[in-house]
Amino acid sequence: MLTLHTADLLVPGAGADGEPLPGGAVLVEGDRIARVGPYEDLAGEYPHARVRRWPGLLIPGLLVHGAAELLERTYYPDDPYETTELGADPITGEAALADLKMTEARWGHSARRGTQKLLARGVVAVTGRLVVPSVRTAVSRSGLTVLPPATGGGRPVSLDPFAGLATPGEAYYGRLEPGAPARFAAFAVPTEAALLAQGATTCVATVVNGRLLHRRR
Repeated sequence: MLTLHTADLLVPGAGADGEPLPGGAVLVEGDRIARVGPYEDLAGEYPHARVRRWPGLLIPGLLVHGAAELLERTYYPDDPYETTELGADPITGEAALADLKMTEARWGHSARRGTQKLLARGVVAVTGRLVVPSVRTAVSRSGLTVLPPATGGGRPVSLDPFAGLATPGEAYYGRLEPGAPARFAAFAVPTEAALLAQGATTCVATVVNGRLLHRRR
């Protein structure tokens, strides 16, 4: 099935041809982007395509670093079953994790919740080396791309893909162009400057390999 994703402003990404496109759209066929252009033009050429309209920006999906720290050394309490006892905030630190008596299965459930938090921030890829089998399974099933550990460092490890960055484009993974994997996100903000100021929790939708994996309710 063909799907047209459109927003108030489409940002192709670093190195992509063309400037930000008001009223732009991407046409998705399977797990790939088939076309990019003005919504009115693509809708006219593909009248039977399913249409998904998003407010604000449509941009490439985002990248975060430190998958092991975020998913194998951070525990995400199960809401609502554990938050009364543990609180809602992620738990880190050797002593605190030791008190939880973590098992591989529990790490896997935590990683599933962690990947949901990443997808809800427009993240489509993480860097790092995962060694806990249940965590690796959870990440694989989530659809996130796992890349080799980043070199050079300098960026904080955070669920926030924009932490420590001067521009949102530094967090973009890939480009919105024909033939590219259909990995992108929509944010309910009017500009990239507003995105950096208001943050990744303004994400309203995340698409990975053509599948809508997060949609704000």
